[in-house]
Amino acid sequence: MRERIQVVRDVLGDGYRSRNEHLFHCPFCNHHKKKLSLNFEKNFWKCWTCDTAGRDIGRLVKLWGSYELRQEWRKITGQVEITQFERLFMDVAPIIHEQVVPLPEEFETLTSGGWDKESRTAIQYLYGRGLTDQDILKWKIGFCRSGAYGGRVIIPSFSAKGRVNYFIARSYRDDWMRYKNPPVSKDIIFNELYMDWDKPVTIVEGVFDAIKATNAVPLLGSTLYEDTSLFQAIIENNQPVYLALDGDAKKKTNRIIKNLLSYGVNAYLISTDGFEDVGEMSLDIFLERQKSATFIPSSNYLLSEMFSF
Repeated sequence: MRERIQVVRDVLGDGYRSRNEHLFHCPFCNHHKKKLSLNFEKNFWKCWTCDTAGRDIGRLVKLWGSYELRQEWRKITGQVEITQFERLFMDVAPIIHEQVVPLPEEFETLTSGGWDKESRTAIQYLYGRGLTDQDILKWKIGFCRSGAYGGRVIIPSFSAKGRVNYFIARSYRDDWMRYKNPPVSKDIIFNELYMDWDKPVTIVEGVFDAIKATNAVPLLGSTLYEDTSLFQAIIENNQPVYLALDGDAKKKTNRIIKNLLSYGVNAYLISTDGFEDVGEMSLDIFLERQKSATFIPSSNYLLSEMFSF
């Protein structure tokens, strides 16, 4: 521990200890006070001024330390050579500000009962998608009866800090535009607040799939590139990943698995045969298929042949 603290001091300058944390000047915002807090036991750091944060103190050494200090850090932590893991974080700029998105002004919760005709229509739509009252409560689902998102159920996403960083707006009427989501970045971990990073992660296509699955994150129509927040979190936490994407997304699944395997992540493929997507499954069926998921060996990079059957 002392050796690590000394390397960080050589990188960031003198600091001081306050209980379980060490405080330094922040190299991201250059605040005149020592607002960058490092917890060496939890391997976590955060600046209380600019809100920059990370789960790997070594990343600060890699970003701001000299070649000699980076080498010293690798010796202390047992990393002799630069790994794929390190390269991922050396090439990607740090996330400095957390995205915060306001819910529509017309948002009304569906978790408190007392429904009128319009809110019952929204509730019946959710029931029709297989959701339960418990799902509606857990995911804090609401709706808008008017405004830009009128006639849509609203499913908010909460960051790890509990702030709304995105939301899904799905029409419960016969609207030609089924989804109308906010014009902000999708590079978030949808409802990270509910994620348990000490357990395997399930990646699905959409939010209704995530509600049906367990410990799941939806891709929101995009893919899982190496520079996304979700991919970085998966690598940092080093948990197995279960892929349960739509049956017609074989090329996307192939590409994601190859990226995961290149970073040493154990990947499993959940079959969606017989269903349009995970959202059509019951929880029991999903758990059964998760239990019988196909393990993808890292030695097999010819994944396209596997998916061609």
